[in-house]
Amino acid sequence: MTQKIYVGNMSYGTTESELQELFAAYGEVVSVSVVTDRYTGRPRGFAFVEMATDEAAQTAISALNGQEVGGRQLTVNKARSSKPRRGDRNRNDRRGGYGR
Repeated sequence: MTQKIYVGNMSYGTTESELQELFAAYGEVVSVSVVTDRYTGRPRGFAFVEMATDEAAQTAISALNGQEVGGRQLTVNKARSSKPRRGDRNRNDRRGGYGR
């Protein structure tokens, strides 16, 4: 089963191919996604890496958390499931919308 990993505190210059290479040393990498700002297209300093197995993911997390890459110490841990964003909660509210 695949395991998604959160990679934070990245240098803004870190690319998906660099992360692919970094994580491939610990097992098969299914996907890499550097998160970018929707308006500017610039990297936001974090990414998600999906590993093929839970064992490979745990090995990568243990090896890479706190490791310096691009002049920054990475924060690497198991990704949490996403929650609905606060700003979206009133969009379909039948009580009349914003500010109530």
